[in-house]
Amino acid sequence: MAYLRKEKEIVEVDYPIDKVWTAIQRAVIALDWTIEVNDEPNHNVKAKTKTALMSYSSILSINAVAVADNTTRVNVSAETTVTTLTAIVDFGRTRERIDSFLAELSEQLTPDNGKSEGPE
Repeated sequence: MAYLRKEKEIVEVDYPIDKVWTAIQRAVIALDWTIEVNDEPNHNVKAKTKTALMSYSSILSINAVAVADNTTRVNVSAETTVTTLTAIVDFGRTRERIDSFLAELSEQLTPDNGKSEGPE
């Protein structure tokens, strides 16, 4: 028997929506996930993670909403199909994938993506 395991996270970041929207797409690509739906006018993305041994892929729905000129709310929800057999091995993976996305989003929003050019 299969069922969906769901998780959700909402964060606010101190960047304008255009910068966050670009960073969202870069984060998905950097994680080597597939963009299934890219609704730019509404700032919605559906991304599919890779499968792993004894684990199905997750579908992440990511939505960005401008709260103020320099504040954007990012809603991330994830669903992972699990079965009776994979539920034990997959426990926490859906939350882990949301956390991985948010960490990568933070890195994409950091000036110079946290990387410096050349020796200091």
